[in-house]
Amino acid sequence: MAGQAWLILPTYDEAPNIEAIVRAAVDVLRRAAPEGFRVLVVDDDSPDGTGRMADALAAEHPGEVEVLHRTEREGLGPAYLAGFAHALERDAAYVFEMDADFSHDPADLARLLDTVRGGADLALGSRYTRGGAVKDWGLLRRVISRGGCLYAQVVLGVPVRDLTGGFKCFRAEVLRAIDLPTVRAYGYAFQVELTNRALRRGFTVVEVPITFRDRLHGQSKMSLRIAWEAMWLVPRLRRR
Repeated sequence: MAGQAWLILPTYDEAPNIEAIVRAAVDVLRRAAPEGFRVLVVDDDSPDGTGRMADALAAEHPGEVEVLHRTEREGLGPAYLAGFAHALERDAAYVFEMDADFSHDPADLARLLDTVRGGADLALGSRYTRGGAVKDWGLLRRVISRGGCLYAQVVLGVPVRDLTGGFKCFRAEVLRAIDLPTVRAYGYAFQVELTNRALRRGFTVVEVPITFRDRLHGQSKMSLRIAWEAMWLVPRLRRR
């Protein structure tokens, strides 16, 4: 359906969170996107049954919730790319990214959508712009996260303060313009790569202050491999 807002929720072992996050997102989007919306759960064959739980939610919310099942765990980037392609093929007008573990507050979906409707091409929920915040993290994790964002900002020479942020709302035209099939990042560098591509192509990126909280249930997907990918990939993005 043309004009719809699509929320992409990548999941892997999110059984403790999936039901509550989908219900919260549906509740917000019913009010924020009366012209139509879809919540697309992209599950990477979660062994804890997340995909089956998502199927039950889709059956309960026909026309509002869908599930895209993938047979392998390939990482955050490929999961999002599969979700983007699915939404764009169905004429989405706006496409969201959001974590499925309540690190991002579903209530903020409305603010991101309003920002894009107000003229932004990409609204980015930002921890590090004025008014943004991070809760529940220890000092070391705060330093690593803020340092990673500053590193990417300096290396790429762009003004966005929260380049690793994964809470976003895109105009569909942005995703169509930034050559998604050539995106190569798998982990959190994926967020840097997409925002950098949008900026390089002249799109307007607006940071919307959010409060980021640590997950309440389940395990973080962060790893040394993901951190290393971000370190070596960011300098290469300058040439793309």
